[in-house]
Amino acid sequence: MPDFFARADGLRLAYRHRPGRGPTILFLPGYMSDMEGSKAIALDAWAAEQGRAMLRLDYAGCGASEGRFEDGTLASWRDDALALIDGLTQGPLLLVGSSMGGWLALLVTLARPDRVMGLVGIAAAPDFTQWGFTDADKVLLATEGRIEEPTPYGDQPYVTTLGFWQSGQAHRLLEDAIAIDCPVRLLQGQCDRDVPWEIALRTADRLRSSDVQTLLIKDGDHRLSRDGDIALLIRTVAALLDNR
Repeated sequence: MPDFFARADGLRLAYRHRPGRGPTILFLPGYMSDMEGSKAIALDAWAAEQGRAMLRLDYAGCGASEGRFEDGTLASWRDDALALIDGLTQGPLLLVGSSMGGWLALLVTLARPDRVMGLVGIAAAPDFTQWGFTDADKVLLATEGRIEEPTPYGDQPYVTTLGFWQSGQAHRLLEDAIAIDCPVRLLQGQCDRDVPWEIALRTADRLRSSDVQTLLIKDGDHRLSRDGDIALLIRTVAALLDNR
């Protein structure tokens, strides 16, 4: 069973915190995902072998955490991550964010620049409320307050609420310089049907840091969860930790 952390409002967030050598690796899941995904578990297993500290979490309404998924917004899930960072960890952090988690990793780094020593994005999707929705989608959100779509990643429909979309629009990053100075690595599949690979290049261009590398996997999909993809992720994380 996971452990639980009580937010200021009493809602309990599920997490798994592995003690060990710092910096602490923090895994931020994607939209409608949780801390039990294959990449998070594989990275945690590697951290255990290496004696590395690692923190995994479920945002409110996701996985084992309390709350309703449809009440979550980009800002509230960022704040969930910040609450666990502030309440459970000390010292430097290495953030690993998958899809929406990559957007959250950028926002968390902007909020705690003195704590984050490096960032890895896996198909990072900053600003997807802007480039990932058609005009018709936006009209439907405005009139119905939500969109439900089938998804290949699970049995439940993919739900987007107006509140989440508005929160995403209020926290767009790609229209100006992103004031992040730590090393950043962006892993991106070129066969990704959800996040165009050009978003990784655009993100790299916007980042203020001079230490940014974009790794394009020509046959990689959105999940990047094949054995070779996970091995690349672990090598990337290890290199950042070793070069600290």
